[in-house]
Amino acid sequence: MQADALAALLVHLGRAARSGDAETAADGMTAAQWAALRYFAQANAPSRTPSAFASFHATSRGTASQTVKALVARGLLARTRSGQDGRSVRLEPTAAGRAALAGDPMRRLVGAIEALPAGARRALSTAAARLVAMMDGARGESLFGFCPDCESCVPAPGGAEDDCWCLRHGAALAAADLDRLCADFTPRADALEAGR
Repeated sequence: MQADALAALLVHLGRAARSGDAETAADGMTAAQWAALRYFAQANAPSRTPSAFASFHATSRGTASQTVKALVARGLLARTRSGQDGRSVRLEPTAAGRAALAGDPMRRLVGAIEALPAGARRALSTAAARLVAMMDGARGESLFGFCPDCESCVPAPGGAEDDCWCLRHGAALAAADLDRLCADFTPRADALEAGR
């Protein structure tokens, strides 16, 4: 398939995946609010900040801040002060936010991906990771990925084999955060090749 035709299919796939966003907008959730709620539910603790969301969503910090304010006002996100410096804010989906995600229009795309054979999912993962790295790199944006595939994730001192010590944050990461999006990601070459 020609590259321009494949690009058109990817754009169409993105639009189709978000088509339900317009239906839910009638219930008060905009596409940007869905994107933010998804992001904060999928990001690891250090990445649950308004600026990390702005980078991930390729929007301005002001726009991201307004989106976050709307979700906080609706009771879907809660703000907490960072335990590290006390100045920065982390955002967590509330119980109401997690309940809203059960009706996320993006679930249709997730279901379609889950229906693919394992080999096709691995190939899609490899291609998607490479495309994201190339596109974000071209924009000069931070890369996003998962801790086990990051060069900053090293075995935790005295921990289990799967435990991760994050060199960027100088801290052990909770097991629950390892399979969540990270905004301070630098891909290991072998992870890009393996498509993880």
